[in-house]
Amino acid sequence: MKKVTLIVRILLGSLVLIFGINKFLQFIPNPPLSSEAAEFMSALIKTGYLMNAVAIVEIVTGILLIINRLLPLALLILFPVLLNAFWFHLFLDPAGIGGAFIAMAMNHFLFLANKPSYIHLLKFKQNN
Repeated sequence: MKKVTLIVRILLGSLVLIFGINKFLQFIPNPPLSSEAAEFMSALIKTGYLMNAVAIVEIVTGILLIINRLLPLALLILFPVLLNAFWFHLFLDPAGIGGAFIAMAMNHFLFLANKPSYIHLLKFKQNN
């Protein structure tokens, strides 16, 4: 199980690191998008900051995953980015949902593999 966790951690870290760097350097061509998806992406880019912020989050969390530092925090920070990528593809670009689904599955797997790190966050304090 430790080997599988290591492989998934390195793969997810590499994936988000590469896609984060790609947002700045554009070395991977973007596939054609539907008009709705293209309009949405154009609006995000026109904000002037949002895609850069997403890229920085992806780069930092990718590095943290690869070097195995602050892993529970990196997974929590990365989760909303991957969730939004999944929703983007689910609602606007279903043809590209495979990669987002795999990244979400890897994130969930690593959540479960690091479950003890999250137990204190999931406990409800009862007032007596």
